[in-house]
Amino acid sequence: MKQPLIVICGPTAVGKSELAVNTAETIHGEIISGDSMQVYRGFDIGTAKVDERTRSRVPHHLIDIRSPEASYSAADFKLEASAAVRDITSRGAVPVIAGGTGMYLQSLIYDYHFAHHQEDPEYRAGLERRLREEGPVHLHEELRSLAPETAAHIHVNNTRRVIRALENIHTGSTPARTAEEEKKESVYDVIWIGLYRDRAALYDRINQRVDIMMDRGLPKEADGLYNRYGPDVPPMRAIGYKELLPYLDNQQSLQEAADAVKKNSRRYAKRQLTWFRNKMPVQWFDVDVYGETDIINVIKERLQHRN
Repeated sequence: MKQPLIVICGPTAVGKSELAVNTAETIHGEIISGDSMQVYRGFDIGTAKVDERTRSRVPHHLIDIRSPEASYSAADFKLEASAAVRDITSRGAVPVIAGGTGMYLQSLIYDYHFAHHQEDPEYRAGLERRLREEGPVHLHEELRSLAPETAAHIHVNNTRRVIRALENIHTGSTPARTAEEEKKESVYDVIWIGLYRDRAALYDRINQRVDIMMDRGLPKEADGLYNRYGPDVPPMRAIGYKELLPYLDNQQSLQEAADAVKKNSRRYAKRQLTWFRNKMPVQWFDVDVYGETDIINVIKERLQHRN
């Protein structure tokens, strides 16, 4: 019998973290963060980490486990999330994944196998410098000229993957196979729960959350991290931080930076919905129609049925 695994997914700011915590409390569960940026220590407000009080209610895994200078990949997530699932189930609890970067979740649930990735920090730094100076199109065109099949599977704006692919070619590493080549039967008994709401209402909620982040001190947090680590560490390229760099360099007003965070967060929410609807067998719940208790009851019933 496969190990039950609950995945609560959906667009940013829809309410995944709250549902995950309350679900875990109800079913004796523990939470695994599926967010690729919450692994970084110090990047708290902009990544919407749950606070210490909430973490004291329910154990959380894969938060604050990396220094900002370190890289973090789908292969890393798969390895560490798999260990977290084993740890949680060994104590008789149910693992609940909150949120998540799509490829990360696929790597865990379908047990992807990744080729060994060699690194050349100096070469990568040169690519990142070129990205800032030349823009993403030039790097993507270079990748297309070297490996057209790889480039076809990577969007021009997914600059982290473009740079990683170019570094793979440069070092002679063998890239991991594509998602479609790797996809197979899930190794877990997954209960997919997706949250969504009317687009206008979701966008209003995103805008309000950004305002709250700004009021809580996101500019101060970003300034301290920028002064300590500079602009090139991986989490500084995350939404919520990269938009503040022009403000920190006195090239934009704070309001312009906040508006950019809102715009990019709304676009990201749209991409998240599209990805999960196209890629995963999610049971969707309109949170303006279904209350939290209703959704938790569905999860409980599905767990009981599988036991």
